[in-house]
Parts: sequence; structure tokens; C-alpha cells
Amino acid sequence: MDFRTPIQIQKSAYPLNQNHKILLIGSCFAEEIGKCLLKDKFPCDINPFGVLYNPYSICLALDKIMSEEMYQRKDLFQNGGLWHSWMHHSSFSREDFDECLSVINSRLREARVFLKEASLLVITLGSNRCFRSKATGEVVGNCHKVPEKNFEVEDLNAVEIYQLFSKSLSALSNYNPGLRIIFTVSPIRYLKYGMHESMLGKSNLLMGIDMLQKSFNNFVSYFPSFEIMMDDLRDYRFYAEDMLHPSSLAVSYIYQCFGKCYFDSMAYSFLEEWRGIEKALNHKPFNPCSESYGMFVENTRKKILQLQEKYPTISVDNELKLCTIILSKLH
Repeated sequence: MDFRTPIQIQKSAYPLNQNHKILLIGSCFAEEIGKCLLKDKFPCDINPFGVLYNPYSICLALDKIMSEEMYQRKDLFQNGGLWHSWMHHSSFSREDFDECLSVINSRLREARVFLKEASLLVITLGSNRCFRSKATGEVVGNCHKVPEKNFEVEDLNAVEIYQLFSKSLSALSNYNPGLRIIFTVSPIRYLKYGMHESMLGKSNLLMGIDMLQKSFNNFVSYFPSFEIMMDDLRDYRFYAEDMLHPSSLAVSYIYQCFGKCYFDSMAYSFLEEWRGIEKALNHKPFNPCSESYGMFVENTRKKILQLQEKYPTISVDNELKLCTIILSKLH
């Protein structure tokens, strides 16, 4: 008897391998999946604005990437001794104004080029709740600990989510005609709003995505990360200590499901070889100064070079550098 309800996921008609560039944008769950893809040597750009949760801010970010506009002085504000952007995560904040603006615009340029060349865009929606600044009337991506009284709270319904993304998806199809888009909903619950309110928000996200998938079915698909967490992994042992975020084991399982849906045979052939190299690179020697360990590292280096020759588009510079550093210490 099978004591679980596995989610049936159809194989994608547009499979991926390590030659495809992937842009991921949205909640912190987008970052978790992005890290897994990077580890498996997929060329990725993850959250060029930092973590964004609501559909409105994600659409604003995508529209900004596709525009020719850069951020200017008027787009930044100072709070708590730091310069911030309402659209960016606090990781972009700086004490120095020029440095803050430079980091933001440099990251924007990179994303602009990357999106133009990307094969896939993964959009992970976290919450339907938006915060609109009373001072500017603009929806913000990050409140930067500014008191809540300075914002109006808006909960987007499914139709509003559909309308927002319809405009962005049409623009994306013109910006990069070959781009495919995967929507997913973060499995992280937002109990700050209440359990019932969190589920209502997720429901609106799911319904909005379903409408988009039906309207743009030629290049939009949906990956059920939320359903996998809620149904297939319906057990608190798959949660982190806060009982809200998926554990590393759950993230790994959801990523495995993602691979079964989207990875092609070339991707798996590469990963079969890469796993052995990864294991060798993570090996902890009993005697790191021994000749045998030096031979082991040199053999690993040769395997990396052979893999690089077989898959020339894949970057293994960091791994080769690590081998070189270890070997230099042994001589």
C-alpha cells in the first residue's frame, strides 16, 4: 500500500539541457530551485532584483528589464543609514548612494542581456498581497522595514493577476520570441496573514496562472511545486524548523520532479558524469598531504578537462581552479 499521493506530472514538450539559459524570478523558492540548477551547471540568472513575492512587483521588474531605462537618483531613498530601492531586496542596499545605484544598474544590464538570450523564464509567485506606498502611489517590492502605516495593503484577485501578466507576457514574446515560460507557486505558507488568508492568496495565484496558461498555451506552462509540497510531501518531516519553509530534502525532491518533467537525455547524460566529479571534489582525504591524494586530485582534474571537451559550453573554471590550488599546496 502506498501511503502518499504522488503528483502526476507530464513530460514537457520543450525539454532542457545545460545549453539552455534560464532566468528565474520571484520568491525565495525561485532561489532554491535556481541554486539546484546552478549546481547542475545550467547557466542561470537568479532574481536580478532580489526576492520578489507579489505578481505586481514581478511584472514591474520584468517590464524594467525589457525597457531601455536605468535607475536614477529619484528611484532611491534613504532609511536607517542605507540607500534603498523600493523595487530591490535589501541585499542591494548600501551606505554609499553611488555604490547602491551602480550595483542596481549593473545587475539590470546583466539581466537585460541574459533575458534576450534565455530559453526559459521561471516565475515563482509567493503571495497575492501587495504594499502600495501612500507617498508615491507605487507598489513596492520591498518595504525595507519602513513602518506599515506608510503603505496601503492590496490583495490581487485572479483576474487582476491575469491582466497584469497578460501585458508582460505579450511584451516578453516580442522581446525574446523563442522564450518559454514556466509559472510555479511557492509552497511556503504566509502565516503572518493567517492560515485561511494564506490559502486564499495561493488560490488566487493558482487561478490567475491557470487563466494565463490557457490564454498563452503556446509558450506558457505550469509546474506544480505547491501541490507537490501540500499533497505528495504532506508531512512535517519535510519542513524546516519554522514549519513553514520546505526542508532541504523537500527542495531536493521537488527539484527532482522538475528534472523529470523538463530535463532531456543530454542533461541526464551530463549529470551522470558530473555526479562522480562532484563526489570526488567533495572528498575529504585522511591525509591531504599524501602523494596518493595528489594523484587522486590530478585524476579528477583530468576528468573535468575531458568533460569540458565533451560539453564545451559548460563552465568548469571554478572546479579546475580548486584542483590547481590543492595541487599547488602539495608541491
